[in-house]
Amino acid sequence: MDEPDFHRALFRPGTLVDIGAHSGAMTLALADLPWTRIVAFEPLPTAFARLEQAVRARWGRIPAHISLRPEALGEAAGRLALEVAVVGGIPQEQWASVAKDYAALQADDPRIEAVQRYDVPVLPLDSLDLDDVTAIKLDAEGAEEEVLRGAAATLRRCHPVLSVEIEERHRPGSTRRVPDLLAEAGYEGWYEFYGDWRPIGQFDPAAMQRASPSPASFETSDPYVFCFYFVTPDRRPDLAALARVPAK
Repeated sequence: MDEPDFHRALFRPGTLVDIGAHSGAMTLALADLPWTRIVAFEPLPTAFARLEQAVRARWGRIPAHISLRPEALGEAAGRLALEVAVVGGIPQEQWASVAKDYAALQADDPRIEAVQRYDVPVLPLDSLDLDDVTAIKLDAEGAEEEVLRGAAATLRRCHPVLSVEIEERHRPGSTRRVPDLLAEAGYEGWYEFYGDWRPIGQFDPAAMQRASPSPASFETSDPYVFCFYFVTPDRRPDLAALARVPAK
């Protein structure tokens, strides 16, 4: 199951927050759901331009139920350096991160030819005072902990379902710390393994997530599991309806 299918299956009317919207794949996939508002965050200027172009190409305008935001999300308001590594003359935009040190990686991997840096605004999700968030997709290339801390009040207030991409190659230890942080907020985590849904406590990053932190290296373990799903206990029956997950 991919992220759009997860969010369609557990859909409830309200606001879906797309964090790390990039070129708009998730925004476009879910924006036609009834009674849905999309708030999409993409701080990389080149990706934000494509996101806006994709939405305008679909609707001829930015429709009222879609809000496109050029900020990064984090724990506190301010500004951060967003870095993008260049490999083979191509900026690796899907690896754009405020958490990774690409200069250090470049010193170890000469295939990284350059590092582009953008000064971007950052704000906590809680500062928007959203009261109807039913779903969050989070892809922050290593900055998941800061984003979730800045969304703590929203999580407590709204109990949205979450899909979170968590990778050790972006931030070692994150496959343990991010679930622990969400557990404190009342969430339980799951991952899908060839159709079998397993609690995140069974996840073994040494076996299921071996990869280089360099965007110049594309070798990964097989399997490579990086998308995790989080629900509060009251939503577990909804998850059980589409997967082999205990209802209690």
